Amino acid sequence: MPEIVRTASLVPDDRREGFLPALFGMPLLIIAENTVYSFMDRLSPHDYGGGFWDFYEYRGKPLFLAPTSRPRLRIEGEITGFRGDVSADAAGILATLLALSHLSIRYESELLAQRYYRLRVYSLRHPEASEISQVLD
Repeated sequence: MPEIVRTASLVPDDRREGFLPALFGMPLLIIAENTVYSFMDRLSPHDYGGGFWDFYEYRGKPLFLAPTSRPRLRIEGEITGFRGDVSADAAGILATLLALSHLSIRYESELLAQRYYRLRVYSLRHPEASEISQVLD
């Protein structure tokens, strides 16, 4: 029997308020959110310029943020050797992974380390898993 690959689902508007605290925890909420945006700016300096972000969950648990400003973004910032374009959700996965990794080490946060691991495992089954891995390597 073929394996069913589940995808992340968009968090509905009525549950957006609780998404960021559930993903990052209250103590680092503002720092973590701003770190995601900062990493996106560094990953895609020519295409990303701020804006609204969608929130995604997987099996009812918070997973990642993704910018809505463009359907695809060029990744070519100073923090990666990868040059190419990816979907907005892949770009959001990258920015969220980088923020979670950075902050879990900086603040010795087990919660953020667990969130990183969960998202990294999810990213390995994403249609753009190869591109995501190339940016992270």
